[in-house]
Amino acid sequence: MASAPFDLAGKTVFVAGHRGMVGAALVRRLASENVQLLTISRNEVDLRDQAAVNAWFAAKRPQAVFLAAAKVGGIVANNTLRAEFLYDNLAIAANVIHAAHVNGCEKLMFFGSSCIYPRLAPQPLREDTMLTGALEPTNEPYAIAKIAGIKMAEAYRSQYGSDFISVMPTNLYGPGDNYHPEYSHVVAALIRRFHEAKVSGAGNVVVWGTGTPRREFLYVDDLADACVHLMKTYSSPELVNIGTGEDITIAEFARVVAATVGYGGEISFDTSRPDGTPRKLLDVSRLAKLGWRASTSLEDGIKRAYQAYLSETKRAAE
Repeated sequence: MASAPFDLAGKTVFVAGHRGMVGAALVRRLASENVQLLTISRNEVDLRDQAAVNAWFAAKRPQAVFLAAAKVGGIVANNTLRAEFLYDNLAIAANVIHAAHVNGCEKLMFFGSSCIYPRLAPQPLREDTMLTGALEPTNEPYAIAKIAGIKMAEAYRSQYGSDFISVMPTNLYGPGDNYHPEYSHVVAALIRRFHEAKVSGAGNVVVWGTGTPRREFLYVDDLADACVHLMKTYSSPELVNIGTGEDITIAEFARVVAATVGYGGEISFDTSRPDGTPRKLLDVSRLAKLGWRASTSLEDGIKRAYQAYLSETKRAAE
């Protein structure tokens, strides 16, 4: 596995998607690095607009790019907005990767998703199992767009020698998450649901699915730290999984969230709702060999995420 030190100091660094949970965590992490940070809002440049992206890159010429921009959502959003999840994410990946290449970007990191792995791939999920089996149907459009981005980064590396790398985060949570009642991921959905049940005095909280699927959860600021570490030290076509290497059932996880929020009622499961993939645990041995491990425990991370939820909802109400 090749590794070529990349010095971020003094570089112009573009975080694409800085208003999202991942992008915002990267901005927080890069504040302690000596970089000139570049960000753009969707109103300034729509990353799905090829001409706009090319013009911006030609004007700004970022030396390093974290491509964290994406249309994201939970199981319902993925399954309902299938066309948008495929088109938007394909367009973002194609436009930004190509513009980075054309305009002399020195290093780019593309963010995949653990849904790129086959639905029934052996656990824990190794990087080399991508494209070895059928995808989970509920998020197949998103997964295909992400696989295309990974293959594009690989192609520009092999054809042009571009130092483009891809990382594969596990399920993320923390400040800046989306708490939409229908379209959120499981962590944000449960934090909101248990908090609202506590406030209203509800005797029961319904969790979607059977509660048996196992999931791995990574605090988003840990992800940002891993990404900066890899940006500086890693240069190879192979993907790198980023996770904790540990998982928990949704039922157990719901109890952790309930305890953190201070909800003491019953928890029941709506088995008419889809479970999604039975298990999604990443093999993080490649990342460990590269010198990085997650440092935030699930309990500490959920406490911080709940505090962030409280402050974000308070701000929204003001």
